[in-house]
Amino acid sequence: MPYHPIENHGVIGNMRTAALIALDGSLDWYCLPHFDSPSVFAAILDDRKGGRFRIAPLADSVTNKQFYWPETNVLVTRFLSPHGVGQIVDYMPIPAGPSDAAFPLVRRVQVVRGSLKFRAECRPAFDYAREPHTTVLTGNGAAFHATSLSLGLSTRVPLTADGPAVTAEFTLREEETATFVLQPIDPGADCRPLPSEAELRDLLNRTIGYWHAWLSKSTYTGRWREMVYRSALVLKLMTFEPTGAIVAAPTCGLPEGIGGHRNWDYRYTWIRDAAFTLYALLRIGFTDEATRFVSFLEARAHELGEDGSLQIMYGIDGRHVLTEATLDHLEGYKGSRPVRIGNGAYNQLQLDIYGELMDSIYLYNKYGSQISYHLWTELRRMMEWLCDNWQRKDEGIWETRGGPHHFVYSRVMSWVAFDRALRLAEKRSFPADWNRWLQARDRICEEIMQKGWSERRQAMVQHYGSDTLDAATLIMPLVFFLAPNDPIMLKTLDAIRQPPDKGGLVSNNLVYRYNVATTDDGLSGTEGTFNICSFWLVEALTRAGRVDAARLADARVIFEQTLGYANHLGLFAEQTGPCGEALGNFPQAFTHLSLISAAFNLDRALGRH
Repeated sequence: MPYHPIENHGVIGNMRTAALIALDGSLDWYCLPHFDSPSVFAAILDDRKGGRFRIAPLADSVTNKQFYWPETNVLVTRFLSPHGVGQIVDYMPIPAGPSDAAFPLVRRVQVVRGSLKFRAECRPAFDYAREPHTTVLTGNGAAFHATSLSLGLSTRVPLTADGPAVTAEFTLREEETATFVLQPIDPGADCRPLPSEAELRDLLNRTIGYWHAWLSKSTYTGRWREMVYRSALVLKLMTFEPTGAIVAAPTCGLPEGIGGHRNWDYRYTWIRDAAFTLYALLRIGFTDEATRFVSFLEARAHELGEDGSLQIMYGIDGRHVLTEATLDHLEGYKGSRPVRIGNGAYNQLQLDIYGELMDSIYLYNKYGSQISYHLWTELRRMMEWLCDNWQRKDEGIWETRGGPHHFVYSRVMSWVAFDRALRLAEKRSFPADWNRWLQARDRICEEIMQKGWSERRQAMVQHYGSDTLDAATLIMPLVFFLAPNDPIMLKTLDAIRQPPDKGGLVSNNLVYRYNVATTDDGLSGTEGTFNICSFWLVEALTRAGRVDAARLADARVIFEQTLGYANHLGLFAEQTGPCGEALGNFPQAFTHLSLISAAFNLDRALGRH
């Protein structure tokens, strides 16, 4: 069967792992037991070999719909036909505690009107479809045993073996249900008995109740509440509860351009996301999640290199080595090879991360809880390293593979690191090398203003000596490096807002991160517009709009137009393609973080007017 578009999926999860489910009821992506574990179902990366768990009616003329149970992460996939109306309710119960390792995935099939015949096919493909398994039919369902993992599929529906898969055909009438529960089992064991109907109803109600209770903590009451709530819910799904880490996305290998090579693994935690994560969570009331994430960051701060340096990204369990490899046996989404796991960027030099880490710690100390002295001693050691190294070339925010440069964004965030460290030291009266940090901060500022500005482009550029624009410079007023109405910032905004054929980065109000035709990023192929950059543009215009009503009006138009590129469930991938399609890993935390921030600040600015 053909690949489902990336945007035709919903996501469910339990803060340990996540699954993608398509509009036709096909579970196309699922890793166990954690986000970054090998996949069990990966049809989204190889339609033939990847494995899937599909449940769908056999009727003709079926119309598919998909929605979330209101204010939850319980997904409903509905089938409407002349013969009847059926649906699948998909969810993962939330583990009761650290010792609860069952991790079930529940698929509850119902007919709400008429009668429908369904076909179910469960075809796992363990270890990214590299590891064979045996299938055993049992009185409780079926057991799938591979060397690395065993899974049990519990159901009362009679199953038939089909090689390594199992299938079933069954008919349901109005108000009848059939349930399938997939979960890990011990090696060689039978699958567990299916819970009773009363237990299954209670499990669903408890899951719905969990999400309702969690979302009730939100303090956001402004415009676009539905989109902000959905973004918050999806960010919570991408939290790894045992450590507090947040993955950049729950998927790997989804392409930034169909048939291209820009296919990365995002199932890890980037320090870069820290400031945006803390800001977004704190702004809308989720202090517990912010505290957990700061705990993860503090643990990493205590693991600095011997020289005091920080790594740009870590595994969700805190591990440092994320060796990159390619899965050459998989064809990739719509033929987009190679499929990568691991991420070779983990040992790149990216100087911006120090600013993002210090900004996040500063925000948390201000709006959350005060940091400890022991954490400060590690941060101080890190700042001493930055004093010695901020002048170096690096790979920049976009992790390009075309060689290091003096990236303007990296310099700006190095300035942020010293600025926030000085503010924090003053606020808490911490010991610090004031003169050295002040001198570094001031030198960086003057250097950026001298070397980051292009007279020809009348804008801040990507890196020193370049005339290429970069949407990352939109961050400057957001981190208070430049005033939002500074002429330099306004000229940079105007240059970026030009269409690509006139040297800009904006196409129909959507923003490219840079022009791939004029930037040597070491990769071939094209990519879509970057959703986070579109929301950064909204924020930059919002802040400039405090003294210019026309720019504020533009910010609202761009924001609401960009919201229109979410999928049917309000989810965003990393990028939007030329035909409005989702590109890149999905859903993308960075996009939803920037959506929350843009919505919060735009709503506040509009409220004042």
